[in-house]
Amino acid sequence: QVQLVESGGGLVRPGGSLRLSCAATGFGFSLYRMSWYRQVPGKERELVGGISSAGSTTNYANSVKGRFTISRDNAKKTMYLQMNNLKREDTAVYYCKAEFDMGYWGKGTLVTVSS
Repeated sequence: QVQLVESGGGLVRPGGSLRLSCAATGFGFSLYRMSWYRQVPGKERELVGGISSAGSTTNYANSVKGRFTISRDNAKKTMYLQMNNLKREDTAVYYCKAEFDMGYWGKGTLVTVSS
């Protein structure tokens, strides 16, 4: 059974940093591309960025480029999202997604950027 569990969300001040984790079980984690998405209530879920199966290639939305970094540890079956210089508009629920079959989602972790 595929399971993705996000963690690391919380309240942070503008300009601060957080690192999110996505722990994966139930599938061959190292075989698949993984992605981070985020969603603000009332808005569509948007892609933050993704990482190739080996971790050699990443891509980012323009809104986070230069501030966020996606990485993965295939031995630990975990993906990370390092978020620096956070802005109020980064406030959202952050989800990880396994990119195979129709896609598998975690339940999300809330990030709130506020002073």
